[in-house]
Amino acid sequence: MNVITSENNGLFAIKTSQLTRQFGHLIAVDHIELTVPYKSIFGLLGTNGAGKSTMIKMLTTLLPPTSGTAEVGGFDIIKSPAKVRRHIGYVPQLLSADGALTGYENLLLSARLYGLKSAETRSQIKDALAFMGLAEVATKLVRTYSGGMIRRLELAQAMLHRPAILFLDEPTIGLDPVARHLVWDRLRDLRRDYGMTVLITTHDMEEAETLCDTLAILQSGRVSVVGTPADLRLGIGVDATMDDVFIHYAGNLQHEGDSYSNVAQSRHSTQRFG
Repeated sequence: MNVITSENNGLFAIKTSQLTRQFGHLIAVDHIELTVPYKSIFGLLGTNGAGKSTMIKMLTTLLPPTSGTAEVGGFDIIKSPAKVRRHIGYVPQLLSADGALTGYENLLLSARLYGLKSAETRSQIKDALAFMGLAEVATKLVRTYSGGMIRRLELAQAMLHRPAILFLDEPTIGLDPVARHLVWDRLRDLRRDYGMTVLITTHDMEEAETLCDTLAILQSGRVSVVGTPADLRLGIGVDATMDDVFIHYAGNLQHEGDSYSNVAQSRHSTQRFG
C-alpha cells in the first residue's frame, strides 16, 4: 500500500501561519505558529478548552479560521480545502463506525465516500483489515467488537484512501492498557511502513511520552512550549515526569469546569469504549 504524496511536499506536513479562531469575544486559537515534520508522530496537549479540538477542526477544513491560515500536505486549508481533505484521514473522539454494519461493510461505505475506484476497493479493504488485525472479524457486526477493535476499525477507515497525514482526537480514550498498546503499535506501523504523519490530541501522559516524537502544549489558545518529551522533562528538572511538564506548561484553572456538552461527549466515549 502506497501513501498519497502531496504535489507540493515542502519540509513540513503541517505548517500554520498566525492561525486564529475566535467565537464572539472568545479567542479559542490565538495566532498559532506551528510546524509538524513529515513522518512524525506529533502530540497536541492542553487542558480542556485550550484550543486542541478547534485546531484539528481548522486543519481538517471542518472549521474556517478567523484569520491566518495553514498548509496541510502542502495545500492551503482556505484556498484548497478539497485537496487538503484528499490527503488526510481523521478519527474523531466520538464513535464513527456503524455498529449495525460489519467491519467490511463499514470500510466499503468509507471507500464509496472517498470515491475509490471499484476495481481497487476490495484489495484496499482487505489490506486495511489485515493491517489492523481485523481480517478474522471482518464479517461480524461492529456492535460485537471490543473497544480496541472498534478503534482499530476506525483507523482502518481513516487510512483506506492512503492519506499522507492522520488526525486523531483522543485515539485511545477509555481503552484498557492492552487495547491502548495495540493502537500505539498500529500507529507506529503506519509511520514506519507507509511514512504517514500522525497528529494526535491526548490527555494520557504515558501516551504522549511513549508514542510522540514531539509535543506542543497549548495554554489559552497559544503554544506554551514545543519539544521532545525527554527535553521537556529535563527543562523542568532531572526527576520531572510528564505530569509535571503538563502542569507547568498547561496548568490553568480557568478551564477546570468544562462545558456540559464536552463532559457529556467525553463520558459517552469512555462508556462506549470501556
